[in-house]
Amino acid sequence: MREKRKIKVLIIDDSLLFREFISQEVRKDSGIVVVGTAADPFDARDKIIDLEPDVITCDIEMPKMNGIEFIRRLMPQYPLPAVIVSSLSDNVFEALNAGAVDFVVKPAIRTSNGMEGFINELIVKIKIASMANVSLFKNSTLSQEIHSTNMEKADNVIIAIGASTGGTEAIFDIIHALPKDMPGIVIVQHMPPGFTKMYANRLNNSCKLEVKEAETSDKIIKGRVLIAPGDKHLKIVRKGNAYFVECFEGEKVNGHKPSVDVLFNSAAEACGSSAIGIILTGMGYDGAKGLLKMKEKGAITIGQDEKSCVVYGMPKVAYDIGGVSKQLPLKSIPEKICSLVYK
Repeated sequence: MREKRKIKVLIIDDSLLFREFISQEVRKDSGIVVVGTAADPFDARDKIIDLEPDVITCDIEMPKMNGIEFIRRLMPQYPLPAVIVSSLSDNVFEALNAGAVDFVVKPAIRTSNGMEGFINELIVKIKIASMANVSLFKNSTLSQEIHSTNMEKADNVIIAIGASTGGTEAIFDIIHALPKDMPGIVIVQHMPPGFTKMYANRLNNSCKLEVKEAETSDKIIKGRVLIAPGDKHLKIVRKGNAYFVECFEGEKVNGHKPSVDVLFNSAAEACGSSAIGIILTGMGYDGAKGLLKMKEKGAITIGQDEKSCVVYGMPKVAYDIGGVSKQLPLKSIPEKICSLVYK
């Protein structure tokens, strides 16, 4: 049997101690080989050419040039999957916008348990990044904004969106294009605690819709987008003719908290045929069964197509099991949503 090729990784960090720690720990995984380390972007540039890594890990705060600017300059000429290693900061969203595939948070307190969890997460995200479609970042453009129309809007529609790797930019692309009088939207994006609030604020400051991190009892209303907190599940509940969200603790579902399946299952039960379900780029299968349940309850379901996904995992599983009514490229999804919402 032919042995699977190991993923070649280049570690970029200005701290010698942290650089060596990551290198030492990551190479313990049998599927990864660390081909080199670099102290700054200029050192990294030369080593990328010489060593031809499959994936890079990159700090944001570095001398000579920060990680965001480095990735922004790197991607058009040399598209390469990058995993950002960062402290709790909204700078990670700038890095993702520049072309990074994902990010891992440095432990605030470097205990043995904290560092072990950090390394395990980094290894998983390196492996996911090695499968990412980074060619998308060469000519990425936002979907065309859709303005409000005078057409009659369908009443009591709820839009549920789920995403993982690559989802922060995909969601931004959709929400940025939608008019301010859209029906209520509820989103689960796999993301650590703390970052979901930053992400919601970022969207709120850039889009026509109101966007906030969801809290229990928040009402789902026209013109509002609610994003599940990074450490809680979120479900939709119906009270009379109104819809609300409930955020709650619990075990991970499909390896995630929040879980897309939890959201989609609740949308199926609470909203039935009044819902629109959308599954976007991401690794794994979270959301696939829930989307199928939504479809079985009469909802219209949309899956992002392979060509426009950073990682064609979740939408593929949903499509394969029959959960997707319509598969579309990312740039076509906002227009499709509006065609379903407006009569």
